[in-house]
Amino acid sequence: MKTCLIVDDSRVIRKVSRHILETLGFAVEEAENGQEGLNKCLESMPDVVLLDWNMPVMTGIEFITHLRQRDGGDKPKVVFCTTENDVAHIREAISAGADEYVMKPFDHETLQIKLQLVGMA
Repeated sequence: MKTCLIVDDSRVIRKVSRHILETLGFAVEEAENGQEGLNKCLESMPDVVLLDWNMPVMTGIEFITHLRQRDGGDKPKVVFCTTENDVAHIREAISAGADEYVMKPFDHETLQIKLQLVGMA
């Protein structure tokens, strides 16, 4: 079974994302900030990370920068999920190591398409 780590400070977004991912056959873990997410990745690297941009403790950009420097940190597909939609933010996320980008709010179909684009659905 494929695994996905949802890193988002919004409990509602984590709940909605979990529901979508579980219907797509993923085993899901959650973290409410980047540091907690990084700790979970060091315990067990997921196949996919659904990553929020703006979070307390450690932002999404800080998370992905640290993740990609770790052993095995190049393996997970990272999909940024955020309200930031300008080209500069998208470019920054991709430059930092994100594989794909999805705008909040998103639905089942949109997330499934993004996961297909990174080869995970």
